[in-house]
Amino acid sequence: MKLGMIGLGRMGANMAQRLVSGGHEVVGFDPRPEARKDLEGRGAESADSLARLVAKLPAPRTLWLMVPSGEITDATLASLRPLLAPGDTVIDGGNSNYRDTQRRAQTFDAEKIHYIDCGTSGGVWGLTGGYSLMIGGGEAPVERLRSIFETLAPAKDQGWGRVGPVGSGHFTKMIHNGIEYGLMQAYAEGFSILQHKSEFGLDLHQVAEIWRYGSVVRSWLLDLTAAALEKNPAMTGIAPFVSDSGEGRWTVAEAIELNVSAPVITLSLLERLRSRDADSFADKLLAAMRNQFGGHAIKST
Repeated sequence: MKLGMIGLGRMGANMAQRLVSGGHEVVGFDPRPEARKDLEGRGAESADSLARLVAKLPAPRTLWLMVPSGEITDATLASLRPLLAPGDTVIDGGNSNYRDTQRRAQTFDAEKIHYIDCGTSGGVWGLTGGYSLMIGGGEAPVERLRSIFETLAPAKDQGWGRVGPVGSGHFTKMIHNGIEYGLMQAYAEGFSILQHKSEFGLDLHQVAEIWRYGSVVRSWLLDLTAAALEKNPAMTGIAPFVSDSGEGRWTVAEAIELNVSAPVITLSLLERLRSRDADSFADKLLAAMRNQFGGHAIKST
């Protein structure tokens, strides 16, 4: 099968390479010439515009988007839609908000163009280990593209599936990322407690390696934590600033709307926000309050 890939960042390019290795033909577009050249080095074709990309694909055409969520996705789809025809399929493999996905799907459905949302997990390791694919869309178009999903997944019968109608793939990926926030926070807090117990002189990398085998807390995230601790045990040169790409916020908002208690995910998001306040006014005010009511000392800067 031949398909188009739009967005050749590291993940998009890796996905294209895995598809090529699995016997698919891929034509990729990215506005950056260096990204297109990199794709060609991975065994795929490239096109220097969306129009040329679409022209290189046989009907019915399949185009996979790997671009950032929000305005960039909307702009790309607006440029792409006039180039397509009934029976074509668009797959959004980025981290779009599922409500945006449902809105976009209605526009394409009106023109009889299939719209599929594919929550994609695997990061930089997906090239060799495969990607976890949470797919939303009609049964028929998803089944028609089965060979693509089987090639990208860790195995033909593992790590992928149609989870429901349009929007459900991105919704499932959103909750997946919310869970990820909580798991990462728990590991970070646990290892911080170990690190602060200075009297034992614990080797955090050693502890991580022990936990990786047989422990109930073993996981791929722990594997990655162990690798990070081996490379940089003291986290030297790393600023205590943790970004978020939006999925955690969406998860918390959804939990509130559904009246579902999600304290761990919510607090893990708040901790990320807290990490960005290097000069915390709130903490200064807390110190001032303690001084006011109890005469507690205030540390000067």
